[in-house]
Amino acid sequence: MKLLSQITSTINILSREGNTSDLKIKNIVSDSRKDVKDTLFVAVKGVNVDGHTFVDDVTARGAIAVVVEELPEKINPKVAYLKVENSAIALGEISSQWFDNPSSKLKLIGVTGTNGKTTTATLIYEMAHLMGFKAGLLSTVKNYIDYEAVPATHTTPDPIELNSLLARMVEAGCEYATMEVSSHAAHQHRIAGLTFAGGVFTNLTRDHLDYHKTFEAYLAAKQSFFDMLPSTAFALTNIDDKNGEIIIQNTKAKRFTYSLRRASDYLGRIIEQRLDGTLMSFNMNEVEVMFTGRFNAYNLTALYGTAIQLGWQSEKVLLNMSRLVPVSGRFQTFRSPRRGYVAIIDYAHTPDAVVNVLHTIREIIGNHGKIITVVGAGGNRDKGKRPIMASEAAKLSDRLILTSDNPRDEDPRQIIADMREGLDTPLLRSKTISITYRDEAIRAGAYIALPGDVLLIAGKGHEDYQEINGVRHHFDDSEVIKEIFANEI
Repeated sequence: MKLLSQITSTINILSREGNTSDLKIKNIVSDSRKDVKDTLFVAVKGVNVDGHTFVDDVTARGAIAVVVEELPEKINPKVAYLKVENSAIALGEISSQWFDNPSSKLKLIGVTGTNGKTTTATLIYEMAHLMGFKAGLLSTVKNYIDYEAVPATHTTPDPIELNSLLARMVEAGCEYATMEVSSHAAHQHRIAGLTFAGGVFTNLTRDHLDYHKTFEAYLAAKQSFFDMLPSTAFALTNIDDKNGEIIIQNTKAKRFTYSLRRASDYLGRIIEQRLDGTLMSFNMNEVEVMFTGRFNAYNLTALYGTAIQLGWQSEKVLLNMSRLVPVSGRFQTFRSPRRGYVAIIDYAHTPDAVVNVLHTIREIIGNHGKIITVVGAGGNRDKGKRPIMASEAAKLSDRLILTSDNPRDEDPRQIIADMREGLDTPLLRSKTISITYRDEAIRAGAYIALPGDVLLIAGKGHEDYQEINGVRHHFDDSEVIKEIFANEI
């Protein structure tokens, strides 16, 4: 238990009604469905649900304190009502206090951007281990308390879960932690109350406009993360991205840059690349890495800059670069043992990410093979990117198969029809077919692939499910391609 005054010491309380004593709080809760007896309930205005509608219910069920933006009509004299300007921010700060401010006991690095968040965050985590430190990771794929895997439900968890995980990292002896910071998390203040040692910006392209509505709002959400960094932190930005300097223009943190094309604090160069690796240099130091593609070169350069900012020895960092392996589902390469083509599974699910992957493949194979792309688009998400995705994929592929991704509550055939709207020339339409069921689409791509060809299976990457009509069904692109290889003649 903790005293109410302890866990609310950092929030700005506009007024207090009801019980004014310093109550002993058993737990903090923002989900009204949980046990609320003797708890502090924080009423947050969410995207779909407003926690304020449950205030009377939770106090009737035993909550002894509530944090609200709007006081209810009836005040229970046994309950402490704390009015604040923004309860989402208050929840973050209260959660941090409840768990004894775990982020301040770690060197916490946040990674934000449209593409590359998972890879960059994971690489920082893995590099920390290679450098001999204990570390934690919060990512789309999985969370780790040092080496203990914890399932991930969101790119960035809610503040209570987030601080709970960070506290477990501290308890496990971790010195470092790295986390993806999504635009949703920044906008919804899920990272409020955290102390960051550094922030990394990867890039910014069209995504999540179903939520943010405009690109400007999406940019502002990402920028807000850098705006909250303290002066003791560092802000590392990709200046090859046109928004790279804008994103850090208001930060109080120390500013550093990385690039593949321009003079910068941390300069990466691609010297030679293959489907299974690349010879790179970082600030003129050459190293062979097990990663392919310009997008991965950016991720690795961001890693190098972060490592140096954390004070890690450059020579050891470069040595460990060669020991790192790609993240599951990120340009993951499989070679057909009998038919001589290569399958690549990649999480690319935005037009820009698809373009990056296809450009990389073409750069490597040149005219010595064809590119067959299997791709879909998620349901209940930004519909505007569907035709763009199909158009870009068709332009850069020799054959294109449009299929399902996670249709969620939408008809997958309609999603594919929306994608086909981007095929605005006879040539693009002639090279494209539509196969609704994803496993059949992958099999079709494998069937037409010849020796030297590359089959790109894009959009789901590490995911091991398909969400259809609100139900998750097991589905793993890598399992499908391995099964195809096992049965090839």
